[in-house]
Amino acid sequence: MAIVVVAAVAWLATTGDSYAIRLATLAGTQALLVLGYQLVFGHAGALSLAQGALFGLGAYVAAMVSLQAPWGLSLTLPAAALAAMLVAAVVGAIVLRLETHYFALATLAVAQLIHLAAVNLETLTGGANGLPGVPAVTLAGVALGRGWPMLVLAWSLFAAAAWAVARVLAGLNGLALDLAREHPSAAQSVGIDVGALRFTAFVAGAGLAGLAGGLHAHVVGVVSPDVTDMPVMVGCLIATVIGGRRAVAGAALGAILLTHAPEWFRFLENRHLIAFGLLALAMVIVAPNGLADLLATARQRLWPPQPETSNAVLAPPAHIIRQAGALRVAHVGKAFGGVRALHDVSLSVAPGEAVGVIGPNGSGKTTLLNVVTGVLSADEGEVRLGTDSLQRKPAFAIARLGIARTFQQAELSADTTVLDAVATAAFARAPRPTRAVARAEARHWLMRVGIVDAAALRCGALPAGRRRLVEVARALMVRPCLLALDEPGAGLSRGERIELAQRLRTLHSSGTALLVVDHDIDFLAACVDRLICLERGRVIADGPLQTVRRDPQVRQAYFGRDDAAVDS
Repeated sequence: MAIVVVAAVAWLATTGDSYAIRLATLAGTQALLVLGYQLVFGHAGALSLAQGALFGLGAYVAAMVSLQAPWGLSLTLPAAALAAMLVAAVVGAIVLRLETHYFALATLAVAQLIHLAAVNLETLTGGANGLPGVPAVTLAGVALGRGWPMLVLAWSLFAAAAWAVARVLAGLNGLALDLAREHPSAAQSVGIDVGALRFTAFVAGAGLAGLAGGLHAHVVGVVSPDVTDMPVMVGCLIATVIGGRRAVAGAALGAILLTHAPEWFRFLENRHLIAFGLLALAMVIVAPNGLADLLATARQRLWPPQPETSNAVLAPPAHIIRQAGALRVAHVGKAFGGVRALHDVSLSVAPGEAVGVIGPNGSGKTTLLNVVTGVLSADEGEVRLGTDSLQRKPAFAIARLGIARTFQQAELSADTTVLDAVATAAFARAPRPTRAVARAEARHWLMRVGIVDAAALRCGALPAGRRRLVEVARALMVRPCLLALDEPGAGLSRGERIELAQRLRTLHSSGTALLVVDHDIDFLAACVDRLICLERGRVIADGPLQTVRRDPQVRQAYFGRDDAAVDS
């Protein structure tokens, strides 16, 4: 990337073409816009269609401040960024609760409102004629020219913003965003507030869009409603996809390509858009993860990275297992439409106790676990952990109180290393540790579950049994007082189930309470001491494992018969 920058500067200095310098400056403003959209779309996974309109909003604010308050010329760029962030904060508080295409449609509506305001609020925006005569930027009382000074300013701001974004994402923030984007339920299960994370990314991305818009106004010298229209958003999206959704260098590459490609194809006259579209399609096919990823792969082949050699293990503090009261579920009910998944369910798990939950399919086992961990809210009854009521608390808040969980299907990001997948769970701690400290402790938990040898591997390369253990290690990274596991033995071979049961028994002996949902009684017998049986959402037995196993009602409900052959 440095070589490309040096070559571009040398070429511009040699040619001295003012139009080329202007294009390069506009590419810098576009790079800022794309960098902000990477935060929203690439890292947070939110398909916002308002980024282009927020760019236009920043342009209008910068123009209005510079034209109506000449004494505030030095404040135009901060004002542009702040205005976009304020609008994004208001919008985000409302629409970020929506998912997938509903969020995209909501942000599209916001973009159209901004565009309509630019066209119709003539006293402020100049209407269809726009705001001409926007002066150059003033910094510390010195007016910058529109040639090389603006070029240097635009790319300097991009370099500073790119450095800041890369630095933030290099820590646990980047890992948390990856997990929240790909597996939001798993992120909340380790205490990550997915909503707050998405909100922060949305507002920060808007700030960069507003800053880019403000720069654009000063570079071009005129602002019209075109800067808030959909073509700006489409261009931003294309540049993000072509350059790379999550690579900082991709923002620069995509912006340069987007700005210069129309010029390269101008000789085609009216057919230049077709050529540009074909180029974009070819790039998506050849490099689906963007140019930055393609270049990074090529670099790794030429200069393979050195494997990580540090095996440092952080000795956990003595209070690694949280001290908390018993988990108490009292008269809990949950219905889905006309189906009663749970009916008057009451149970308790004492500190350090290991309890298993069995029952036929559809008996409410997973629903019970979801209610306890905050994935679902109970319709009636109460759930408490010690003196804390868990009613209406979100899943991330319950995890922070000390209840961690795993899922029926291991929810791990395929491209994340095992070590980083476990270290991610330290994100919700206060104070938040560095990535290096979190990795050191992650090694401790990987050693506890017996897979520290896989620390450098990608999660997607692991077999099912080892993925289960990674998820258990990640849950233990929360330092829970109670670990809830949803069918941890499902899909595992007999040997893998035996190994997992032994690991869970070891964890239980160290003081961690267990609440294990599974179909395999032999597996449960190896890791729990007490058993609860559900049938049609009701508790039909609760007691020592062997007592529940011999209960005639349990035999009939769970095994379909009441005879001694069940024990053989």
